Amino acid sequence: MADTYQQALDYLYSFIDYETMHQPRQAAHYDLRRMEELLCRLDNPHLKARTVHIAGTKGKGSTAAMIASVLTAAGHATGLYTSPHLTDIRERFRINGRLITGDEMIDLVQRLKPEVTAVNRRAAYGQLTTFELLTALGFCHFAAKGVDFQVVEAGLGGRLDATNVVSPEVGVITTISLDHTEVLGDSLAAVAAEKAGIIKPGMMVVNAPQTPAVARVIEETCQGLGAELIRVGTEVSWRRLGLDEDGQLLEIKGRRNHYRLSLPLLGSFQQVNAATAVAALEALAEKGFGISPEAVIKGLGSVNWPGRFQIIRRRPAIVLDGAHNPAAAAGLVESLRDYFNRQRAGQAILIFGASVDKDLAGMAAALSPYFSRVIVTRSRHPRAMAGASVEAEFSRYGLDVEAAAGVAGALKRALAVAGEGDIICVTGSLFVVGEAIEALGEGGLEG
Repeated sequence: MADTYQQALDYLYSFIDYETMHQPRQAAHYDLRRMEELLCRLDNPHLKARTVHIAGTKGKGSTAAMIASVLTAAGHATGLYTSPHLTDIRERFRINGRLITGDEMIDLVQRLKPEVTAVNRRAAYGQLTTFELLTALGFCHFAAKGVDFQVVEAGLGGRLDATNVVSPEVGVITTISLDHTEVLGDSLAAVAAEKAGIIKPGMMVVNAPQTPAVARVIEETCQGLGAELIRVGTEVSWRRLGLDEDGQLLEIKGRRNHYRLSLPLLGSFQQVNAATAVAALEALAEKGFGISPEAVIKGLGSVNWPGRFQIIRRRPAIVLDGAHNPAAAAGLVESLRDYFNRQRAGQAILIFGASVDKDLAGMAAALSPYFSRVIVTRSRHPRAMAGASVEAEFSRYGLDVEAAAGVAGALKRALAVAGEGDIICVTGSLFVVGEAIEALGEGGLEG
């Protein structure tokens, strides 16, 4: 092969990478026409499989993983495209749960190169970005392997996201809250309008529970486009029947069936994600695709989605959660109280690092009531927030705040001061969580 795996990665990252910098607000930076031009040159791989397209602020990755797991359990070859990744870029491209191989990525990059060069030479609609190349690579991978379905998570927003070139069977909008306000707008209605950009004429749309302002935007968009709206929380409902170390026992009442299932994902927020996934799967079943109640139960019972309220160690408990905005941080605290019952003795230690474009004040306000001690750190990611700003914000709440160099250093410090009955929670960024998984997996941390 002409390139090594590292050379293939270097090529993909040699383009404009908005994941590593502040995203400019100008719409020209997100022109879908150059994505469509590239895909046309690649024989439109994005149109080869049936598609479920997922946008939203919270829970879209978890919901995508659940839908893909059920489709696989139902016997459909299923591609799953998500972002960002925790520890390995190959996590973004899965078929039936299997990550793309390094050799497959090398081959796909070789295929992309001449077409990317041609599009960028013309530059009729601006230069292609790293995320656009990764998205095209995912579509090419799924098309080459002949998947039946592709479950596609939008990256940023929806309307101008690189994934918004698909023709979905079903669109899903998970819970919307304020995030990426410099790109999507500083009101919930403005953010909702961008997310609603994935809605196409006549399609089926599953909408998770939303605030009234967001629900109104989604409903009006569906009415204007003649799209059928399925409301989670009214037409599809859920309740938790039990909770243990292995997961949650749920009852979900769909529009077609009732399901009693075990979900191996902790975190109270996963309940609404599971109900949203069921609503989307039932919509596919209504369209004639073979998805039995048994497949729904089996698929949700075997879903794997790390880094979201993941208890990776016990005694002391180490919880990893990728919460990166105030709403998600509040959900994390709710899940911590729910699962650990803070009536018991023991301190809760927070390891926190965030990206520079995040609402630090809002996250600190949501997290501070639960924790007594904070260890501030930062990931290796170029957009990591400076530790001094984070320390100052958490110090306002009278907490014991200190800094540690790197995520591994923060974990070592937390383990040094934690008792067996304590809780260590790592959050603020999926990049921080990914580095925590790396550090804990290397076996170099005692505790």
